[in-house]
Order: sequence, then C-alpha cells, then structure tokens
Amino acid sequence: MPVKNKENKTENNTGKNKEKNDESVEVGVPTWKFIWGLISFRSRYYTLNNLSFVLMMLGWLVPGLVTKAFFDLLTGDAPAHFNIVSLLAILVASGLVRVFGVFGLVRTNTPFEYHSHALMHSNMLGRILQQPGARSLPESPGAATSRFNGDVSELPLFALWINDLIGALVLAVAAATIMMSIDPWITMWAFAPMLPILLVANSATSRVERYRRVTREASARVVGFIAETFGSVQAIKVANAEPRIISRFNVLNERRRQTALADRLFNEILGSIFRNSGSIGTGLVLLLASRSLQEGTFTVGDLALFTTYLGFLTDFVGLVGFMWARYKQAGVAVGRMSRLLSGAPPMNLVKPAPVYMDGTLPDVLYPVKGPSHRLERLEIRDVTCLHPGSSRGIEHISFTVERGSFTVITGRVGSGKTTLVRVILGLLPKDSGEILWNGMVVEDPADFLTPPRSAYTAQIPRLFSNSLRDNLLLGLPKSDDDIREALYSAVLDTDVAEFKDALDTMVGPKGVKLSGGQIQRSAAARMFVRTPELLVFDDLSSALDVETERTMWERLFNSEKKSSVNGNSNGSLHERPTCLVVSHRRAALRRADQIIVLKDGCIEDRGTLDTLLERSAEMKRLWEGDFTS
Repeated sequence: MPVKNKENKTENNTGKNKEKNDESVEVGVPTWKFIWGLISFRSRYYTLNNLSFVLMMLGWLVPGLVTKAFFDLLTGDAPAHFNIVSLLAILVASGLVRVFGVFGLVRTNTPFEYHSHALMHSNMLGRILQQPGARSLPESPGAATSRFNGDVSELPLFALWINDLIGALVLAVAAATIMMSIDPWITMWAFAPMLPILLVANSATSRVERYRRVTREASARVVGFIAETFGSVQAIKVANAEPRIISRFNVLNERRRQTALADRLFNEILGSIFRNSGSIGTGLVLLLASRSLQEGTFTVGDLALFTTYLGFLTDFVGLVGFMWARYKQAGVAVGRMSRLLSGAPPMNLVKPAPVYMDGTLPDVLYPVKGPSHRLERLEIRDVTCLHPGSSRGIEHISFTVERGSFTVITGRVGSGKTTLVRVILGLLPKDSGEILWNGMVVEDPADFLTPPRSAYTAQIPRLFSNSLRDNLLLGLPKSDDDIREALYSAVLDTDVAEFKDALDTMVGPKGVKLSGGQIQRSAAARMFVRTPELLVFDDLSSALDVETERTMWERLFNSEKKSSVNGNSNGSLHERPTCLVVSHRRAALRRADQIIVLKDGCIEDRGTLDTLLERSAEMKRLWEGDFTS
C-alpha cells in the first residue's frame, strides 16, 4: 500500500487561555488562506513534493497490472507479448519510479515543514516583541509557548496532506478507470460501501474535534503547570511544597492520559471502519465475479487487480474524512496563534519574511557608541499614563535629568514609580506628554532608549537558563576583560571567582541557581557591560544588603574606579554615569542630586534630600521607612 506523507499522530501540546475558550476565537479569515500563504511561501518545495507524491502513487498502479498479467499468464489469458521476464522488468521499473518519488518526498517534506514553522515562529515572536515590553501576553506563558509547538505544525502538515489527497485522488481515478474498462458493473458495486463510509466520516467530525480539543486543553494544563513550577522553584522549596506539587502534577498528567486515550481509541475505531470497508468491497467483488469467472468474461488476473485497487479507493475515501476533520482543527490552531498577534491582521501569521534555515546566518549588527548617542539632557514633559480600566497610573509628570546626575524616584507602594520608568523607556505607552533627548522629541522610546543610549534593569530581573557569560552578553561582542570590569562595578566579581565554572556557570531557569542578590547584580553587570549613556535602575538594591549596595554605588561613581581586569590598583578614569533610579534605600537617597517624590501618581515634591526632609511630610515618612500606600 502507498505510504502517506505523515501519519495521524497524537497531537502535541497546545494550550488555552484561562478565561476564554480557544475554540471561541474568531479569526475572520478562511483557514485555506493561511494554508495557501504557506504554500506560496515555499512554492518550489511544495510543487516538487506534489509531483513526487503523484509519481509515487502512480507507481503503485503497476504492481496491480503486473499481478493481473501474471495470473492471466498462468491461466493462458495473457497477451502473447507478456512473459515472466518482461513482467519482472516492468515491476522493477515501477519500483524505481516509486523510489524516485520517495526520494523527492524526503527532499521536500522536511524543508517545507521547517521553513513554514520558522516563518510562523518569526512572525508571532516578532509581533510579541513589537508590543510594549511591560504589556503582558494575552494568555499564560505556558499556553503561549505551546502555540510555538503543536499549533504551528497544523498548517504545514495540512498543506502536505493536500498533496496526499491529490496523489490519492489521481491514483483512485486511474484505478477506477482501469476497473471500469474491465467490468463497469462490478466496479460500481465495489464503490457501494464507500458512500456510507463518507457519511460516517462526516458525522464523526465533530466528535473527533471535541476529543482532540479536550486532549489539547489537558496537555496545555500540564505544560502551563510545568512552566509555572520552574518559575517558582524557590517559593516551592521555602514552603516545603514539593509533595503537593508532585501530587498535583500527577493529577493533571492522569487527566491528559485519559483524554489522550479516548482520542486515540476513537480514531482507531474510525480507522478500523475505513480499513474494513475495503474488505466489504472485496467480498462484493468476489460474489459478483464468481459468475463472470465461470462465463469467462472475468479472469483471475482481473480479480487480483480489483482486490488490489480497492485498497486505493478505500484509502482515498478515508483520507477525505480525515482531511475534513483536520481542516477544522487547523482553523482552531489558526485562532490560537492569531491571539499572539495582539490585534495585528491575522494574515500576518504567514506574511513572507526571511528565514535562515541553511547557509550562512546574517551578521547581528550592534550599534557602535558614538557622538550621536551622547546624552546631555533627558526631559520628561507633562507625561500621563493611566492603566486601562482604572484611574491608576501617573499624571502630568515633568522633570529633567542632566548629564552625570543621579536622580532618584521614590514614593510609597503603588505611587507609580515603576509605571513612570516603564513609560519613559517605552515599555508602556503614554497617553500624553513628551520625552526629549537633548531637546529632540523621542517618538518611539522603545526603539530609541536602548543600548548604547540607555540600559535598564527591572525590579525583577530575568535571566535565562544558560551560562552566566551568555546572560551578561546576550550576543554582544565583548571580551572577558569587559565582563570582569562590569562584574567589578556590580560587586559580583568575588562571587564569580568562587563559582566552579566562573563565567561558564549555568544559572538555571530564571537564574534559580543564584541567590536573589546575585541575580540582581548579574542584571546590573549586564547593563554595565554595555556602557550606556543612561543607566535606569528599578529598585535594583531591594535584594542587596546595605554594605553591598553602598559598595556598588561607590564603585560606580568613583571617578578613579579600580579595574579588576588584571587585579591592579591603577585603574582607568571613567566619566561619572547618568542614573535614573527607583529606590527608597538611604544609600541611594543620600547620593541623589535630585529626588522625585511621587504620591498617587503625581509629583508630590522634588529637590535634594536635605531640602525635602525639611519641607516634605511625604519625604519624612519615606525616610522613616513607611512605604505603605
């Protein structure tokens, strides 16, 4: 029997949104347009795949014809020009044709699939990265990750299955034509079982879709639970909750096993119906052919050919039912992936773009710091940003950061400190106001305020499950000497010296193998190694002890900072950095040239520490350690 491009496998993990059922997502664009977009993207691979599959399928016609001729030769009904040698030659030639077709499939299947995967991955990830950095994903990280796994496989697989269908159709039409030329009456009766098979396939579509949806949802819960567990390892260990976590994981995994079993069982039942329909057709052929065999109008070779070709017709009918079910499932996958586009046109999912699957990868260009990046003055003018659906946020914020100054933003919990910093950096969209760099209005802060102009460390820094060196550089072409100097400034040099693998130490998911203070200092070192004009800290010292924080500020602001590159004490001169710092710690407040005091999203007061302690009740409250809202 001919082999298919792909088997009907158990679905990979996909997820669902916590509040909205995936299947309720309306894309507004027919699924076939997305499939056609992928076909057009790699039309050469797809066309060659189609031709290879059709060629392979046509090659399967020959064994049936040879079988007919062989039995007719044994019974004396074969034409005179056929003999065993000629039949073997024809059989070998058809085998070579099939091998050539299989080779074409091998050369086109995988490239088409992986180029399509890469395109959709690139488009989804590109859209996510286009969004303001502080905007959350439309669903949980575990569910979003599963979109890049199982859902992207649906469309290219369906496109390849279309070639299966075309090849099976060509084979079925050719087989039916040959059978009709031998005996139209028996051929029509042989087709009779196919009609109820189509009806069964159509009626089973909704149940197939339901079983697969439930299986995907159960798998998504497992994926999301694993992702959240990896992100909360420290909290789990502190609470001694490992047994409960394992118990919960076992419950979720058991639900996934049960749903997957039901899905697989139902599909096996349908497959059995499709396969056995061929046996029914064969039985009808045997009954109808018995009389024709006696009359000599139907040969033994004809019977052998009919029983061989009936399998082709059954495969085609079964594939039609299978494709109908999978088309709906592909539409569900499109809806889920479109959610990650966050309002962009759905067809952007398959919008053509460069993908680099072979050959030389393009060079990653990093901007070289030059005079155009120099900061003289950063101005914030009447900036407002209110969170959607609430009145909370910041309103009418204005202040200036001069070159070489140390500006501290402070306030109670919920006063808008982090919101302000994120708006300045473009991580949240502002509702009104202007941000100016050296007097020039910054239209897109998210693109403009990046290294080497600005670098940022969030309140909760993110590290990747990779080496410490890779976490600090993130591809930046810097030497180990540059890294060691950044580590020195971040007061992490002594820690790294004690690590067994030094800069090659694997930090684990989210830096779980490091302490909270080491994570924050690693994030600071990542910022320092980029030597930006503006350093933005969002409560960086919250996980640092007082002495470590004091040392870090001293090293950062010492004009004759000692370099730890070679362990010497001569050092090199460094210009005083420009800093914008969210903090309530006294070490930062004492060093500040300017303190911005926020209250309820507005500037309550500003000035030096001494001035504010004399006139600002809010500053006195913060200085005494009262940060509650």
